[in-house]
Amino acid sequence: MRKNLLATVLLLPALLAWTAPATSALPAAIDGQSLPTLAPVIERVSPAVVNISTRGHINVQRNPLFNDPFFRRFFGNPQQQPQRRETQSLGSGVIIDAKNGYVLTNHHVVENADEITVTLNDNRSITAVVVGSDVRTDVAILQIKADNLTDLKIADSDKLKVGDFVIAIGNPFGLSHTVTSGIVSGLGRTGLNPENFEDFIQTDASINPGNSGGALVNLRGELVGINTAILSRSGGNIGIGFAIPVNMAAQVKDQLLEFGEVRRGVLGINIQDVTPDLAEAFELKHNEGALVTLIVSNSAAEKAGLKEGDVITAVNGEPVAGSTDLRNHVGLMRVGSEVKLSVVREGKHRTVTAIIEDPEDVVVATSDLHPRLEGAEFAEIDERSPLFGKVEGVLVAKVEPGSPAARAGGVGLRPGDIITSVNRRRVSSVPDFEQLVGKNQGVLLLNIRRGNGAFFLPVR
Repeated sequence: MRKNLLATVLLLPALLAWTAPATSALPAAIDGQSLPTLAPVIERVSPAVVNISTRGHINVQRNPLFNDPFFRRFFGNPQQQPQRRETQSLGSGVIIDAKNGYVLTNHHVVENADEITVTLNDNRSITAVVVGSDVRTDVAILQIKADNLTDLKIADSDKLKVGDFVIAIGNPFGLSHTVTSGIVSGLGRTGLNPENFEDFIQTDASINPGNSGGALVNLRGELVGINTAILSRSGGNIGIGFAIPVNMAAQVKDQLLEFGEVRRGVLGINIQDVTPDLAEAFELKHNEGALVTLIVSNSAAEKAGLKEGDVITAVNGEPVAGSTDLRNHVGLMRVGSEVKLSVVREGKHRTVTAIIEDPEDVVVATSDLHPRLEGAEFAEIDERSPLFGKVEGVLVAKVEPGSPAARAGGVGLRPGDIITSVNRRRVSSVPDFEQLVGKNQGVLLLNIRRGNGAFFLPVR
């Protein structure tokens, strides 16, 4: 039944794509009636989709028992040489610039790779180099040197709608050029990895291991997404696959080509989602937008005139649904970019212009406040943190390896940690943190949020 329905729906666009005297390109016919087919699209797209295989090495973590003070007390601290283990991976990629040989793929496909081999549709194998890679969006750019390459035209993924037909092409399980089809099942999906910037296209086109980095195209053969993940307990396809919108990938690609990395800027604010109760309290017609709860001193937000209690409803004309949406918008902007923010303040609409700043400009070193915090730098929770807009506290921005801060309490502080209280007193900003730490040169009891967990860390 589903196959008949798909054939019926595909018949119209397929017929519209045929031109009259090119009868040789028409699909086969039965009883005088032409049958719809995706073959012409696949033939045009396939040369631009490549197989990627890698070899690399990773350092194997030492036995966690050696991190246990109780174990070290009785058995000492024997020196363990770090062990290296060879890794291999298979994935896919998409040629987006035939002239320069640029291939778009996922960061996790080439992570830790020492050797990368790209195999083309015509079975040529070419050594590739990494131009740049970004873990936060899971996007990487490779470069290959070869003649007669074919690239894909890039579509505007912002124009996708739920229900649009899409085709996924990749190399699942090492099988070359496997094609699956389906529809766009959802847009703006998040939550797969809270530490990353996410705005996934969800599709029921079969995506399996090895499809990562492959192409998601529309019926015109234009690239709309980069296949990246599946939602499955078994590791196989269950009809829920995800792709990075090509508009997001293109923004990252531009910075990777220019700098070899993504230089993200920040506004310097804390925000939270607008709940129905908050919408009523702030006299908003809809419970959408990001509510500003804190302005970092001397930040881009303060210079632009943003105030606590402002509700940011759009960025450069693009609606903001909530704190995660704002984080994605700002997190993909370059340092120095001008951004126009639509703001609701005391029931009135206004536009505020801000210049995105380098996060290093708002980092505060507080090592002089307490000797056991030497080597650490702290900042307000901003767009760099997955807990941005969700918790109050202070972000651990940097920790020097081997420093007192890195060894504090036997566990140490780590970049990305959030300090939510000092000696059981809540911390909402860097000034709060400096004041509480500066008053106590003895034991500090820090409440730390790390990933999905939380713990108390005594610092003596």
